[in-house]
Amino acid sequence: MAFRIGDSVKVKAGVRSPDDDSLSIAGWQGRLCHIDEDEETVGVPWDSITLDELPPAFINHSEIEGLDWAEMYLGVDEIELAPPRDSEAEAKRAREALHSRYRWFDGSDEGMRIAAVIAATDEGGELDAWLEHLSRILSFPFDAKVAEHPDRGALEEGDRVSVEGLAEANDTCGVLVSVTRGEERFVFPLCDLTVVDRKSPCDVPVEDYRFWFANR
Repeated sequence: MAFRIGDSVKVKAGVRSPDDDSLSIAGWQGRLCHIDEDEETVGVPWDSITLDELPPAFINHSEIEGLDWAEMYLGVDEIELAPPRDSEAEAKRAREALHSRYRWFDGSDEGMRIAAVIAATDEGGELDAWLEHLSRILSFPFDAKVAEHPDRGALEEGDRVSVEGLAEANDTCGVLVSVTRGEERFVFPLCDLTVVDRKSPCDVPVEDYRFWFANR
């Protein structure tokens, strides 16, 4: 076998995905990470350029089916040596960014809703995407309850408040909302609130956001 671990290779013309024969993978490129001389197969993690050009539908389907879209195992007769187009560090960064963006595509309704909010964002732009999404879909005011005990402040777990609107977002607390309790006014993290009326149209988007924030 003429290949070695770390070689830069590309897929030959006419080759199709082993998991979906309707998808041409000709020209996809990466570096060898595994060679099985007995089976004459190789593992090819894709380079950053191929990753950037992966069809979103292919990534979505792979996530739902539990398949690894970031690399593929192919026969040695399906690849050929090619000049590298990036560094291994660049390929790693591209994989991490895509994993972060698409990891919510798990087939669940919750995961698909979350993915729809953040899938088109650049790395680090998820909070802004949530702020824009929630500003469109939430109807104010709505009644909520403090679900988590705050580290500090006047509100305590179980307190009921009226959520009057969105305030801002930051990396530490996430989306902040303006709330009132009687005559008192506060700015409070949305991730620590639950909607009182579980039939309210605000309930699902708030719960989706809380789940995303806790698992981001």
